[in-house]
Amino acid sequence: MAANTPTPRRRFLLKGLGLGVAGVGALVVGWGMLPPRQRLHGSVPLPVKDGAVALNGWLALRPDGTVLLAMPRSEMGQGVHTALAMLVAEELDVPLASITLMQAPVDKIFGNLAMLVDGLPFHPDDDGRLKQLAQWTVAKAARELGVVVTGGSSSVKDGWQPMREAGACARAMLVAAAAAQWHTPASQCRTENGEVVHLDGRRAGYASLAQRAAVLDPGAPVLKSPLDFKLIGKPIARTDTPSKTNGSAVFGIDARPPGMLYAALHLPRRLGDTLSSFDAPAALAMPGVKKVLDLTPALGQQRVSCAAVVADTWWRAKQAAATLPTQWRAGAQSNLSSADVYAGLARLLDAEAGHTYHASGKVDSKQVQAMRHVTAEYRAPFLAHAAMEPVNCTAQVRDGKVRLWVSTQAPGIAVDVAAKVAGVASGDVSIEVLLLGGGFGRRLEVDMVAQAVAIALQCEGAPVQLIWTREQDTKHDMYRPAALARFSARLDAQGRIAAWDNKSASASITHQYLQRNFGLPGMGPDKTTAEGEFDMPYEIANQRIAHVIADSLVPVGYWRSVGHSHNAFFKESFIDELAHAAGQDSVAFRRAMLVKHPRHLAVLDAAVAKAGSAPPGHAHGVALHQSFGSIVAQVAQVSVESGEIRVHRVVCAIDCGLAVNPNIIAQQMESSVLFGLSAALGGEITFKEGRVEQGNFHDYPVLRMGQAPHVETIIIASAAHPEGVGEPGTPPIAPAVANALFILTGKRLRSLPLRLG
Repeated sequence: MAANTPTPRRRFLLKGLGLGVAGVGALVVGWGMLPPRQRLHGSVPLPVKDGAVALNGWLALRPDGTVLLAMPRSEMGQGVHTALAMLVAEELDVPLASITLMQAPVDKIFGNLAMLVDGLPFHPDDDGRLKQLAQWTVAKAARELGVVVTGGSSSVKDGWQPMREAGACARAMLVAAAAAQWHTPASQCRTENGEVVHLDGRRAGYASLAQRAAVLDPGAPVLKSPLDFKLIGKPIARTDTPSKTNGSAVFGIDARPPGMLYAALHLPRRLGDTLSSFDAPAALAMPGVKKVLDLTPALGQQRVSCAAVVADTWWRAKQAAATLPTQWRAGAQSNLSSADVYAGLARLLDAEAGHTYHASGKVDSKQVQAMRHVTAEYRAPFLAHAAMEPVNCTAQVRDGKVRLWVSTQAPGIAVDVAAKVAGVASGDVSIEVLLLGGGFGRRLEVDMVAQAVAIALQCEGAPVQLIWTREQDTKHDMYRPAALARFSARLDAQGRIAAWDNKSASASITHQYLQRNFGLPGMGPDKTTAEGEFDMPYEIANQRIAHVIADSLVPVGYWRSVGHSHNAFFKESFIDELAHAAGQDSVAFRRAMLVKHPRHLAVLDAAVAKAGSAPPGHAHGVALHQSFGSIVAQVAQVSVESGEIRVHRVVCAIDCGLAVNPNIIAQQMESSVLFGLSAALGGEITFKEGRVEQGNFHDYPVLRMGQAPHVETIIIASAAHPEGVGEPGTPPIAPAVANALFILTGKRLRSLPLRLG
């Protein structure tokens, strides 16, 4: 699969998207009024072989009647390969087991529109014309950009329309072909189980109709009514489970092209240091070592100064890289400490007003200012991604062509950076996207691709597999940003929130990401910094929510649930503080502010009712949060045992719109809770003298099986458009646990990770 080189138009559109709503609106007002282009047919026919017949840009029929589905989204454990295949199987009327996945080309019809549209900084309650125009325009821009990417809990949301249309269109073509063959009206035919069936009982398998169907124009696709769904909404078992349990599943690290060599890195001990020299002969004298390389000049925007060792086994490469004698020049970050980071954020909050993401009423009116005042400051640390599969990429550069085998969330960006490093056109790069052993946003980055290609360039055409160590992954991540948030609220005589003022500070992931991966300067506000703060559902008349972007010497990146991951902790903890200050039950306090938000209220009530009463010695903490279009409430049952925090049970209710596969939704809620709980109880990256202090799971712990709570998921029935599932379960768990701990101990923990001592 190949991608086209980023054009000036693509860069122009990306810059426009970076300007924010006003910039986008001014950029393309007239153009934006035109309808978006179709997503059914690609720029070139779907590449198929062995007698398969393509019916549109998404699917083809094989001679044996099975269906080939072009899959543009990466499977990293979230179940999208099953859920998206269900959409096509439903509309095409074929068994799910008959669908085989092929890798989608990097074609613009596969670009992720929903992810970019969801990046607009509008409040969920806003239904104004500006929001509608901006969403329409950004969807059109995203269609032109065609960025093939998996992230933002957007895969099903984005695929809901085009993938169903692909199946419905193919079904109509097959019905038309059968009707023509039988000389009968199409209205007398129906489909079931991969066949067209006539009223008189005649049947024709799809494969026998494919050639005739491929030349027919069925007109606009007609989608099934939800009342006719046979697969969508059912708890179908995941199709990738058998291969992952019998060991046949192929992840990035499993790539084994013939003649492959292995590479390991020697990375700086301190952030930002630059390699000045190394003793290559010492490493070359070690068994199996083929080459010792300085990668610094080749990496460009993906630059992290480093050396690489190539050997006949990875262990030999790793041993040689670890003992390679090197000299380094100190960078600007050489004395960086965590204390410096937080002090810098505090200074920004003291000095700057920041960008106001949402304001209503009169926070500063004299009447409001005279009311009871409650303030608090919260903070959250840098976090690593800590995916189970180590960072890796396999690359081959031969005869002016580049081949990649990689676990990535961003194949189009991976192709572009590989082309740039190798000095070839993007059309000369092919990529095989393999299964991801966890992504969480880390594999939206392509630094490992740039490094692998830079190494392969100097290996005489041999494929090379680069693997990072766990310590390198922990110490050289693109981290979830550290953040500091200040809250100021006023309570009226009845204990209601009369005014809410919130200002936070953190680095901008989007600014850094655009610079690293597109060479574009970061500019304007970044929704991810304030999401989960400015877009809360609580009905508070007077609100002001602002954020200050901090320049960061630490590289930051997208982390599962992004800004929601810490902003939910800040917001939901402070809500509990206010409930306590008002002398009210925390659930009743929230309910009173959700009168105009029945979906949120239903989710909260469902979780609380299911949780019941906490056992003796335990306490229930509650949190409610909306992210990626889905509303989640969690009740955490917590105890303190021998000074240790123990979470026994989590009840999680979610309204994610129509539940495509309830089984996968429940799995993702469990996964999100455990991921968020790992961060809440132990996740922290700290810096001292420019160095990351953590290195492996002994000092950057993830939840062990014996610590995992029982998670019960309630899915609220809905007919609304499907929303995100992969990330929304993560944000509420930290505040739910913190709120339970306050009940148990009387201590209000305002910093993550949660520590009693």
